[in-house]
Amino acid sequence: MSFFSRLKPAAKILLRGDPKKKTRNPIPAITVEEVADARMFFPRDKFFIFGHARSGTTLLTRLARLHPEVYCNYQAHFFTRQPLLKSLVNTPEAEEWLTRKSNRWNQGRDLSPLVLRATADFIMERDAAREGKMIVGDKSPSSTIHGQAVRDMHAVYPDAKLINIVRDGRDVLVSERFRNFVEESKFLNSEDKRIIADLKVDSAPFSDGTRSIFTETFIRRVAQGWVKNLTETEDEGRRLFGENYFDLRYEDLLVHPFDEMSRFWKFLGVKNIDPSLDKTLRDEMSSNPDEEWQSKRNEGIASFLPKGQAGNWTRLFTAKDKTVFKEVAGEMLIRWNYEKDLDW
Repeated sequence: MSFFSRLKPAAKILLRGDPKKKTRNPIPAITVEEVADARMFFPRDKFFIFGHARSGTTLLTRLARLHPEVYCNYQAHFFTRQPLLKSLVNTPEAEEWLTRKSNRWNQGRDLSPLVLRATADFIMERDAAREGKMIVGDKSPSSTIHGQAVRDMHAVYPDAKLINIVRDGRDVLVSERFRNFVEESKFLNSEDKRIIADLKVDSAPFSDGTRSIFTETFIRRVAQGWVKNLTETEDEGRRLFGENYFDLRYEDLLVHPFDEMSRFWKFLGVKNIDPSLDKTLRDEMSSNPDEEWQSKRNEGIASFLPKGQAGNWTRLFTAKDKTVFKEVAGEMLIRWNYEKDLDW
């Protein structure tokens, strides 16, 4: 290259400044070697509880950490809610810094996956260390990101374990509706508000199949999200994590807590499961902090629906509600053994 051909771009930079890259390259997945390096400093086994919102992730978390070897906390949303863990390095500027050739710490590779791993590891292990526990997890439900959450998790934690808790989509629908009602969500439209007002005046028509607590739009939106979440989380979980993927049904947990939690803890690799944990589990399940919080927030609405129970939908769905839900998610109910066919 001639002197003058080199001088031209140099002059442009001098006059206009260094041109900025508008997008960054995809963040690379962590390597096997980098995982080994990370585990030297953060040795605790990790797990992540996924599931559609209102599917029992909170209850599973409360029960999981009753075991003396296991710690779990709530909703870091590393992979399940925007802006996500990867936002820490997901800019051209961060890529330039972490891949810079003069940065001898990066050994010629993008440091981004190590930054993400070290950040999440420290957040989780700090609390686990205080509790003296060597298995640590986060529960973060998702209703919007689905399969991408599993892929993002695997890119940072290919050695972790993924737990997917599933709940009957009809009860998910009911629970989601009442959460919005109790919290008086800003997303409620005028028709939703009319339903709330009428429910407060006289709840009887909403309890006997005469009148619906839903709009058709709401049923379709939530049911479609439920189907997409279950499909993608299971498919990607099995594909990427193999034997490190585990699923359970919320309803089975309610009926057989010790059996289901024993399966869960064995999957995590605990050394011992004391039979006395059976009573500990049942004592914990006898309380419902979420229900107490909702009662304080909006007692008139919250008292209409017993929280956490299976089958609430049976007294709240109208004939039309059933038709719409079957159309969108009937096959998924069969896939997860909530129904044998569409005749319900």
